[in-house]
Amino acid sequence: MKRFYKEASIEQADGGWRAVLDGRGIRTAGGRAQIVPTEALAAALAAEWAGQGDTIEASTFHFRDLADFAIDAIAGNHDAVIAELVPYAETDTLCYRADPDEALYKRQAEIWEPLLSAFEARLGVRFTRVSGIMHKPQPEATLACLRTELKACDDFQLAALKMLSSLSASLVIALEAIRPDADADALWKAAELEADWQVELWGEDWEATQLRITRFTAFKLAMKLVELAR
Repeated sequence: MKRFYKEASIEQADGGWRAVLDGRGIRTAGGRAQIVPTEALAAALAAEWAGQGDTIEASTFHFRDLADFAIDAIAGNHDAVIAELVPYAETDTLCYRADPDEALYKRQAEIWEPLLSAFEARLGVRFTRVSGIMHKPQPEATLACLRTELKACDDFQLAALKMLSSLSASLVIALEAIRPDADADALWKAAELEADWQVELWGEDWEATQLRITRFTAFKLAMKLVELAR
């Protein structure tokens, strides 16, 4: 698509902010007004438009796509989104460990246990740890607490959590990732622990490495969305 505007800027609108192209407000893919909660996020959206050349590259609109998802798919559907997120806690990757006599178990204990224990202490919950792949249910009190935690999230946090949970196979990691002091590198190291272990055992695969780089980029993008929308 040819560039059809000269200037991208931002303005306040309906209790929030929006990017505008030559003074005209942008709509989401679903046709809704693309109004976001903060000036910082609106500025990031405008920067994506301002950074286009003579031809618009749709693949470069990362924040636009996430904002549209929050506005079109998350807003008004919190109960359904929460119902999709809670199962990540029911089978949270941090809870499924190797057998205690395996070397991998020690690595999991070193990296996963401090993260999971700190999360439990912060929320006052308890997760069941499992050795092996056989599913064991998590305490209903823990799941109920997580539902309450998710109900307190806004549209943009829930949009980010959908991406973060899918990428990490962990609701614990996802919820930690949207905290203001979150360490992206440490959380990704926890999410990729078993993949890193396989690389140590069998060596690096170029295609797998490129995919992991792409996934980590998406992970950090979701974290950045929450930061800008906070």
